[in-house]
Amino acid sequence: MLSINVAVLLAVIVVLRLRRRTQSRSRSDEKLTVVIVLALGVLIAPTPVGQGILSFLGQLAGGVTQASR
Repeated sequence: MLSINVAVLLAVIVVLRLRRRTQSRSRSDEKLTVVIVLALGVLIAPTPVGQGILSFLGQLAGGVTQASR
């Protein structure tokens, strides 16, 4: 039996959608991409990978804040 992680499937869909040329996207196509990315974020957030990304972005934001002072 084949098991596919929904987050991995959404990540693949996002990558494929973002590889398309910008000029060929309609407004509804862009909205759908945003909804898919938000769903991916909700799926990744509670995982250890999501927590690592959050920690990294927090450190990056802190470094930028310290550098601007």
